[in-house]
Amino acid sequence: MTLIVEARHRLGALGLDAAFTSERGVTALFGRSGSGKTSMIRIIAGLTRPAEGRVLLEGEVLTDTAKSIFIPRHRRRFGYVFQEARLFPHLSVRANLSYGRWFAPKSTRTESFDYVVDLLGIGQLLARSPSKLSGGEKQRVAIGRALLSSPRLLLMDEPLAALDEARKAEILPYLERLRDEMDIPIVYVSHSISEVSRLANQVVVMRDGKVEAAGPAVEVLSRSSLLPEDRKEAGAVLEGMVESVDPTNRIATILLKSGRLYVPGVAPAAGKPVRIRIPARDVMLATRKPKGLSALNILAGTITQVSPAEDGTVEIRLDCAGDAVLSRITALSCERLNLRLGMPAFAVIKTVALEA
Repeated sequence: MTLIVEARHRLGALGLDAAFTSERGVTALFGRSGSGKTSMIRIIAGLTRPAEGRVLLEGEVLTDTAKSIFIPRHRRRFGYVFQEARLFPHLSVRANLSYGRWFAPKSTRTESFDYVVDLLGIGQLLARSPSKLSGGEKQRVAIGRALLSSPRLLLMDEPLAALDEARKAEILPYLERLRDEMDIPIVYVSHSISEVSRLANQVVVMRDGKVEAAGPAVEVLSRSSLLPEDRKEAGAVLEGMVESVDPTNRIATILLKSGRLYVPGVAPAAGKPVRIRIPARDVMLATRKPKGLSALNILAGTITQVSPAEDGTVEIRLDCAGDAVLSRITALSCERLNLRLGMPAFAVIKTVALEA
């Protein structure tokens, strides 16, 4: 299902002039606060009519300012999940979910109530009131309510931004399951690279109201020039398959193009595809394969990029049999090791630094 968005609009000091196309799966609108992400998603939803632009879903024209076409938001059949859950406080969880079902015509109802409840793990919450729920539970109920409206497209605007790290860790597996099991395209707004790298199939990077880059998540998120200016979040995103799980040591073995990685604290089923993010700051480099280290993960590769920075560091990119790994080291270390393009090197990755 193809979504085409083109928008030009003025919102205060922000001049929005952006366009992108997305397919099935999760398309993340990624960027700093004020970059125009929420403005774009509101235009898609029909909450904002752009000064100029078009919105098409699977060939159907929803907005076309040149032809004076603007389908109202209630006729677009889109689900919308906000940063706050916005549940009805006087209704139980079951009644909040049923409210979403009420908006879906019988002929369009594609998912059963029981399936959505099981998908989001909220069966034990049905009799509770929203005041008795944690932040993560409220968001799961809000997502369930949106799904039960049988949307053609699900829009999620910073759905985890109001949650602490523990609640985010609680809800992310449910979002992954939603992505993998339901045939609903999702546009996901976030400024969190950890969320985007874990969930998105495609990434649209926005800056100052414009699209700076767009493409597959693995490719876009490995380009440090597209990340926040402080470069703290630079890193590489790798795709692999769970080869095995060691329940005793709580470590999963991930099979990559370049070898195996050992990831702690996760227990996905063997055979499941996963995405691993490796922060550049947690990758050391060696010119010879090191021995006697506590680090479990060492990948052999070839240096394909050497990028000095003004802060006295250097970003080194390695091609490890098709897997790109990024390392940030000091300029002094780079000089002492005489690192240069085409040179073989080993990436030493702290296991605890991996983000599955």
